[in-house]
Amino acid sequence: MARAPRGRSSVPDRPLHTDRCGEPPPALLRRGIEQFNQGNFFEQHETLEELWRAERDDVRYLYQGILLVGVGMYHLFARRNYYGAVTKLETGLRLLHWFRPACQGVDVDALIAEAARARDAIVALGRERLAEFDPSLTPRVRLIGASAGEQGELPRSPARRRPPNRALPGNKASPS
Repeated sequence: MARAPRGRSSVPDRPLHTDRCGEPPPALLRRGIEQFNQGNFFEQHETLEELWRAERDDVRYLYQGILLVGVGMYHLFARRNYYGAVTKLETGLRLLHWFRPACQGVDVDALIAEAARARDAIVALGRERLAEFDPSLTPRVRLIGASAGEQGELPRSPARRRPPNRALPGNKASPS
């Protein structure tokens, strides 16, 4: 079994707290979730980064945690980057932990379980066998309760079974 890389963490070194978990998900969060669940990991990064950077409350780390799980999957599928995939997934998991079991309608416990399963599968495959990752292990973000609203659980599109291998657009930096 391959060993997971160790790197620097962007997780705050203090407990995270927000009183805003009972609020409905903002429009940009819903859009980012839809992009994530469609396998558009670069696009979800752009959308959730806009939301995360504008927010001052600690709920911003929920957005960043989701964003980083998506970036981890981007590193896996688009770049075949073992280190990027594992470290982004691990950092996203550490951030999401503070928002369990759910926050702003996001089923955080389910996302943590699915992201951890994906990370464990990537680590087990190791650098040399990333192409063998089972796409059915790709995590998805679920909305629960009233927040699911008219969309219900956001559907798994056919693109989720075979995630896109997107080249980075022109002058944009890669997600991180």
